[in-house]
This record gives sequence, C-alpha cells and structure tokens, in this order.
Amino acid sequence: MPSTMDLERMLRDAELRVTRPRVAVLSAVYDHPHADTESLIGATRERLADVSHQAVYDGLRVLTSAGLIRRLQPTGSVARYEARVGDNHHHVVCRSCGVIVDVDCAVGYAPCLTAADDAGFQIDEAEVIYWGRCPACAAGRRPEPPHRK
Repeated sequence: MPSTMDLERMLRDAELRVTRPRVAVLSAVYDHPHADTESLIGATRERLADVSHQAVYDGLRVLTSAGLIRRLQPTGSVARYEARVGDNHHHVVCRSCGVIVDVDCAVGYAPCLTAADDAGFQIDEAEVIYWGRCPACAAGRRPEPPHRK
C-alpha cells in the first residue's frame, strides 16, 4: 500500500490539487479493491471522520477521470473501484456471492487487444469479465443469495 506521501505525489503527478478527502479516498480504494461506493464512504470516514458523502463521490469521479483509479460495473452490480490501473487486466465475478477478483490477460502480451476486426479504431484497452462461482460458493461454504440474472 502506498504511503500518504506516495498518494500525495500521485495526485500532484496527475495535476490534481492535494486535499485531505482525495488522499483519504485514494487510500481507501487501495486498501479495499473492488469496493462499492458505500463501502468506500465508510473506509474513507475511518481516515477522515468528517468527510461528506458528496466529497467521496466527487473524489471518486475526479480520481477516475485522472486515471488514478478504475471504475468497473459488472452487469447487475453497483459500481466498484480499484487502484490497479495502467495494465490490461480483467475480472472474475462470483455469480453467487458477488466477490470480484483480478485476473491477468488471457495469454501472452495483451492478446485481447487484438480484435478480429478493429473497425479502424486504435484499441488500447479491453474489458473482459469472467463469471462463475468462487471456491467457497462452489464448495457450499457460503449461502446462495437470491438468483441473479
């Protein structure tokens, strides 16, 4: 996990003003990969008790726009955030409990960026989501929530 000084440097390098809420939100995303907004509000408040909901929402928006964090929203799920940016990784989502795990690109050097037909686009990112059941759910160690589509 990056130190507070590292987080402040990341903000400066992205040409963002360093504020206590932004540092706290960025730290929360690093500490809680794939967390939803409500969870990140709670985690941010552990670091900065008086931060408002709006400051966290604004922080997430600004940090995402600056490329410091990544927003993902698997079908049927609320938005989630992660600090793993700058590579072309994907995600696997458990259909039963909703846990999300990072997975590296399928084979070789970002083969998923080579589309069968790129329609003239210069592709720089691919978003792949694998779906299945995590080991705990597959082994029956977690109760299944109501059916998800």
